[in-house]
Amino acid sequence: MMQSKFEEVRIKARLRLLQMHYEAGVGHIGGNFSALDAMLYLHHNVMSSEDQFVLSKGHAAGALYVALWSCGILQESDLGSFHNDGTLLSGHPPPDRLEGIPVATGSLGHGLPMACGMALARKLKNQPGKIFCLCSDGEWQEGSNWEALIFARHHKLSNLVVLVDVNGLQGFGSTQTVASMNDLGKHMEAFGLRTRELDGHLEASLEQINTRSVEDRWCYLLQTVKGKGISFMENRLEWHYLPLDEASYRQALAELGP
Repeated sequence: MMQSKFEEVRIKARLRLLQMHYEAGVGHIGGNFSALDAMLYLHHNVMSSEDQFVLSKGHAAGALYVALWSCGILQESDLGSFHNDGTLLSGHPPPDRLEGIPVATGSLGHGLPMACGMALARKLKNQPGKIFCLCSDGEWQEGSNWEALIFARHHKLSNLVVLVDVNGLQGFGSTQTVASMNDLGKHMEAFGLRTRELDGHLEASLEQINTRSVEDRWCYLLQTVKGKGISFMENRLEWHYLPLDEASYRQALAELGP
């Protein structure tokens, strides 16, 4: 079967993300792989030059850098500096230093409030475009996110699109065992958002982001797999932190390759 253009982009991006993390010797690979497909789809198929993206789960910065690389915004030489001394490609997105990254994120629960402020500013100035904000599921244990939803509902921010990477795992366990919040969608809807569950790795499912009503405030719950595509990494808590050794890197390369 002939691969779609998006599938070609995804294969190259996964391999480059893996290489980048291996060469830098840093972890957070699992959460990067759960979020990568959605970031690629947004940047290649949804957002226009008038839109802006905020990565609230800042520890997935590697996936964002690779998405920007796949669009030609970052160069190969830039990715080679990831996590090095003096680099612009730090472990969390830097503020106002790179095209496509408007704010610094890292402390969970900060990205969405900033995205709400950016959306309100655009609304007050009658500026076009939307603000897309990708959160982790674990950070919905942060009260600041719920305060941001109150703000978004009060100001009728229909130019805000919220996406949640629902991989079910966080730093010290599953989201259900750490601080469970069953049926996140119903809680979102109580704050005036329309919610839709999507497969966060399937192109045909992600296409539904393109069909949203422009007047509604949307939240997409992306059902994802931590470490997607790498058998020994999928749904394994330890890959929230672990870096790759040479053996695991070679195995992952073999599994991800075309």
